[in-house]
Amino acid sequence: MNRDRVLDAYFKNAASWDRDRAAQVRRSATLGWRVAAAGWICAVTSAAALVLLMPLKRVEPFVVRVDNRTGIVDVVPMYAGEVEMDEAVTRYFLVHYVSVCERFNLASAQSDYEECGAFHSSQRNQQWYEFWKTSNPDSPLNVHKDGSIMRVQVESVNFFDRSGGVSNLAQVRYRKARRQAVGAEESSTYWIATIRYAYAAVSKDPKVRRWNPLGFKIVEFAVEQEALAQARAMSSEASQGQFDEK
Repeated sequence: MNRDRVLDAYFKNAASWDRDRAAQVRRSATLGWRVAAAGWICAVTSAAALVLLMPLKRVEPFVVRVDNRTGIVDVVPMYAGEVEMDEAVTRYFLVHYVSVCERFNLASAQSDYEECGAFHSSQRNQQWYEFWKTSNPDSPLNVHKDGSIMRVQVESVNFFDRSGGVSNLAQVRYRKARRQAVGAEESSTYWIATIRYAYAAVSKDPKVRRWNPLGFKIVEFAVEQEALAQARAMSSEASQGQFDEK
């Protein structure tokens, strides 16, 4: 009997030990899952915090100005595209754009192409790309493959107000003078461009900002030859020729 009691006590202790071991394993597993979940929560929270902080991490370019007489240093504020521009500024950009983008000289063609792109809206830039592709017969690269150059002279700029009072439309009259070779005479044609423009946020690209520091954008550009001015020019040249003969 004593032996049976000893065995019963032994088996009870053994069963209790097994239960303790199983409970410990369950507690360890539960703790492990809790630690893993906490780690995942921390990782997801950190990633979300980085995503939210990304807009705050940016480089703000600025220009430092030094007065040559007094030596005073100040920072020139950068235009943010929210102030209405003076008509003289817009006139300058229109003249500059037409002068650069309608001319052609193989030596500066690549630079002119990129500079004009700095003034384009996304839609206009796609049209500009399609226009310059060599697969387009009217591409300047095909029209001037004979080595000719095109010079542009702007004659006038006129602004128009839309019915809603919005001033974002202008017409630019200009002359295109084509010369086949150095020393050859120029042949002139007269054109009129109807341009819809806008001011947008200044580009963050330093190269684009160098060409276009105020965010001036060409939204639409429609051009047609001015027949009346062309006829007057031809008549004037004919009259001049008759005068020279006399």
